[in-house]
Amino acid sequence: MNNKPVRLQKFLAMAGIASRRKAEEFIAAGRVKVNGTISTAMGQQITPGVHKVLFDNKRVEVREKLIYILLNKPKGYVTTLSDPQGRPIVTSLLPGIKERVFPVGRLDLDTEGALLLTNDGELAQSILHPKFEVHKTYEAEVKGLPSEQTIRSLEKGILLDEKKTAPAKLRIIRKNNRNSVIIITIHEGRKRQVKKMFQMVGHPVQSLKRLAYGDLGLDNLAIGKFKILTKNDIKRIFSKKNPLQTKK
Repeated sequence: MNNKPVRLQKFLAMAGIASRRKAEEFIAAGRVKVNGTISTAMGQQITPGVHKVLFDNKRVEVREKLIYILLNKPKGYVTTLSDPQGRPIVTSLLPGIKERVFPVGRLDLDTEGALLLTNDGELAQSILHPKFEVHKTYEAEVKGLPSEQTIRSLEKGILLDEKKTAPAKLRIIRKNNRNSVIIITIHEGRKRQVKKMFQMVGHPVQSLKRLAYGDLGLDNLAIGKFKILTKNDIKRIFSKKNPLQTKK
């Protein structure tokens, strides 16, 4: 770690506290101190090794060892590092992992599937920032059978919370008289976006599972299990290939 000045939120990301965007929220909330004083200035420059930075009154230091994990999250777990309601948290599913890691984005309590965790705030920022257009693919079981016109409208984008959604890819893989199972790929990260999209077109989601980030899928990873990712795995996250959308 060099001792060049960096912005406070970037330093927090480098230390694995959270993505830069989330770190800015922590700063605004008064949870970060620099040399004993609460800092709420987003542009503040600090020098690692010179300035003493505390997050929630605990010393923040940049870790040299970065770790990247893919977890097949079960339903019933929250994607936060603590929960005031006492619900189980996803990091409890990582036995043997000594590094402090955080989830990249979130999955709802009742949603399962692929969840990235890391202590690399810079990578997390790249995955979450809309400009990088990281594709996320989900399997959604929805009520009813959406018409071809409805599918096309979802693919082109619909008005959601007064803003049009970006183009998406959808493919119906199973259907019966009551429900349909649809593979949907999006690259935005709006809160509960997939659920809201289907709700808006009259086909509420019955169950939801994230299958992949980019070209990095769960493969044979069992529910509740995790694996350490390699450099090649990380590259696959940013791949624009989408084998899950290929019709067989």
